[in-house]
Amino acid sequence: MSTQSRPKVESHAPSAEPAPFQDRYVETGGLRLHYLDYGTAGRPSMLCVHGGAASAHWFDYVAGAFSADYHVRALDLRGHGDSAWVDPPAYAYADYAADISRFVEKLDLRDFVLVGHSMGGMVSLVYTTRYPGRVKKLVVVDTSFKLSEERLNSMRDRGSRAGTEYKSRDELISRFRLRPTTLAPKDIVHQIAGHSARQFPNGSWQHKFDRNVYAIREAIDGLPVWKEVKIPALLIKGDRSERITPEIQAAVRERCPQVELAEVANSDHHITLDNPTGFVAAVKPFLARS
Repeated sequence: MSTQSRPKVESHAPSAEPAPFQDRYVETGGLRLHYLDYGTAGRPSMLCVHGGAASAHWFDYVAGAFSADYHVRALDLRGHGDSAWVDPPAYAYADYAADISRFVEKLDLRDFVLVGHSMGGMVSLVYTTRYPGRVKKLVVVDTSFKLSEERLNSMRDRGSRAGTEYKSRDELISRFRLRPTTLAPKDIVHQIAGHSARQFPNGSWQHKFDRNVYAIREAIDGLPVWKEVKIPALLIKGDRSERITPEIQAAVRERCPQVELAEVANSDHHITLDNPTGFVAAVKPFLARS
């Protein structure tokens, strides 16, 4: 495919089944990190990195489509999912990238595919360029490369306030909402909600992520980082998402001429949940090219 093309992937399934997985943990740099292992052992590795306030389970509905050819893993970043929180809070992109580096070395991942969604896309860019040599192909999914001051301030304000407390896990699941809006079926949203809930020492149920992830959200301009990407790369956007505009696509391509672009139909920001089939259809041809 020419780097000038941007196929729009129309595939859409009304729902999907989550892939089976095993919960695993590693100790890296004094931090206990959780990840999901979808298999298949002995295959080339694929590592998936979620977005802010999300978790590894954002890849549950796409991992199974890759596990025949890859050993697929999805990592919970520090302060997210079932990975440890950091005290005092340290949630800069460099911190996340350093965790990935230690994780990759611990598992001895080489020539692997790195997939990052949203904030995880920016983390993946930082890791790929600061720790070159191990990533073979990079997939960046609907990432904001430079957050506006207004959006940063909104995140920091939200993160500085106490989170909502729920009386039960069922109540949290019933009131769970994805931001921005999602086109994912209710059963997928409920499944994600269940994996996002934790009972805290006071007996209440709350979201798993450390709110300091938002409270101290770092300002970064990710566009210049693309100049340092020398490996094959794929940039994916949802057709309903406004994060990756034509201007941003052009700016990325100017800095990284080999980047390929794909747009997934029937999806907003949470592409792996909104249209898992479309996401897979966008990624597989890229992976198949040498």
